Amino acid sequence: MAWSIYARALQMTFGDLRERGENTLRLAEASLRGQLARFERLPGLLAEERAVRSLLLAPGDQALVGLANLYLRETARRLGASDIYVMSRDGLTLAASNFDQPHSFVGGNFAFRPYFRDAINGGEGRFFALGTTSNKRGYYFGAPVDVGGIVRGVLVIKIDLDEIEMAWASNDLRIVVMDPEGIVFLSNRPDWLFRALAPLGPDEARRTRETRRYANAEVGVVQAVWSEAQGGFSLLQATADGTETEYLLTQAEMADAGWTVIVLSPTAGARQQALLVVAALLLGLGAVGFAGLIVWLRRRQLAERIALQAATQAQLERRVVERTAELAAVNSALRQEVEERIATEARLRDTQAELVQAGKLAALGQMSAALSHEFNQPLAAARNYAENAGVYLERGQVAEAERNIGHIIGMIERMGRISRHLRNFARKPHQKLRGVSVAAVVQEAQDLLGWRLAQAGAELIVEIEPVDLCVTAGAVRLQQVLVNLLTNALDATEDAADRRLHLSARRQGDMALLCLRDHGPGVPDQVLARIFDPFFSTKGVGKGLGLGLSISYNIVRDFGGTLEVRNPPEGGAEFVLRLRAAEADTPSAEAAE
Repeated sequence: MAWSIYARALQMTFGDLRERGENTLRLAEASLRGQLARFERLPGLLAEERAVRSLLLAPGDQALVGLANLYLRETARRLGASDIYVMSRDGLTLAASNFDQPHSFVGGNFAFRPYFRDAINGGEGRFFALGTTSNKRGYYFGAPVDVGGIVRGVLVIKIDLDEIEMAWASNDLRIVVMDPEGIVFLSNRPDWLFRALAPLGPDEARRTRETRRYANAEVGVVQAVWSEAQGGFSLLQATADGTETEYLLTQAEMADAGWTVIVLSPTAGARQQALLVVAALLLGLGAVGFAGLIVWLRRRQLAERIALQAATQAQLERRVVERTAELAAVNSALRQEVEERIATEARLRDTQAELVQAGKLAALGQMSAALSHEFNQPLAAARNYAENAGVYLERGQVAEAERNIGHIIGMIERMGRISRHLRNFARKPHQKLRGVSVAAVVQEAQDLLGWRLAQAGAELIVEIEPVDLCVTAGAVRLQQVLVNLLTNALDATEDAADRRLHLSARRQGDMALLCLRDHGPGVPDQVLARIFDPFFSTKGVGKGLGLGLSISYNIVRDFGGTLEVRNPPEGGAEFVLRLRAAEADTPSAEAAE
């Protein structure tokens, strides 16, 4: 059964292959006939030209030879012909379009060519051959030149069929054109050129030698075995370079040219497709049988399940009741555990917030002495200015009084800024994050610690690029982080010769990078791993709770960023703060939380 299915499938695939080959054959034959039809009437027309007829009447006149050469060259260029030439009655070429080329036909005798013999006898000469002079293939049209009722010579047009051959090159089928002797002279596969598909008989070999159709080219034979498959398909088994290939053959005769056009379609794909059809059918039959077996087994299993269902239903119901009670108890325990965890998390958040607030209040306590000086000094100055203004007013010196009042206003504004920064720093922040200006937060932190910088004789160098850089954070909490880091840097450089602090901020892709570097002794290796732990401090008793860096670390983590510390090669310590870059969301840092 499998063999009969394969034979039937092979006939179908061979039929499709033959149909494609026939379509290719029609196109190939049409292209050949179209090319020949362009030139078949032209030799007779050119034979009537005065330059040609005059030359044959006076073949020794060099002036007429020159005129004929020029005429033939121009005509060949316009027509797109390979060569055009005029031959005398004895076959000698008198003039040619290639007279000025290295392989000129002028002076050559081609009386042995069939196209000359046919034309000199008054007929139309047609012949395909490999040129003995140019060594190029071409198709020759010959026409007699009749002057005064006498055939004086022959005009020949040679055309090039290489363009057609090049157009066939993209086709995956093998296209060959054979001459009357069975020799391939055109093909889209050059390995079969000038080779016969069957050994030449004595007559074919003699005619090929006499006409010198292929000049000095050696004519070989393709090792081929012809056969016929079921359904009337002609097959050709050819061997080339040690590889056997089977082709399905489609051919047509071009009787007027004496040619046979053949299209050879490889059958490997068709045979493989037929095998796939057989495999698919066998798999289908197997699947049907397997499906039947599955149905039988399923029915048997269904019967067994129905029998077991009655016995197990009561037991399942009991188990459902038991599991329901267990699940209810587990669910209650889980709910209680979840509630406890939620309460614990809330307490942890509250504790963290209280620690943050305690850290800020502790910092305010440490700043209280310096802040007292910051307020007392402008208050004393304002009092002096006020007393002086009263004296000036009594004397009628209004301008001097106004100048003193202006100084008083400046002092009040300065104390207002300090008070506003302290109020923002001390209050509890909201949890919502938004775009915060780095420059504004840095300026407010710098204002808060201005007394400490002046007291320590330190200099804070700030570089922000771009100046409008914003990060996703809370302004008050970010300000607290910077205050903690700056305070820590001032403590570290207390005994250092170089007390400069470098604070830089720049954009790095989607992140913003804030770096604070000091010139202190750096962070010991044994401290690096614990520096952000709660209540860990290297300062003496009474100089801190060890919460500042831990609080800063957790604040930055809440922002979705990271806080790291490292010892740069040039010395000191460097804290690196990475936050998500953002667009400005509020006009100032004070309103950010």
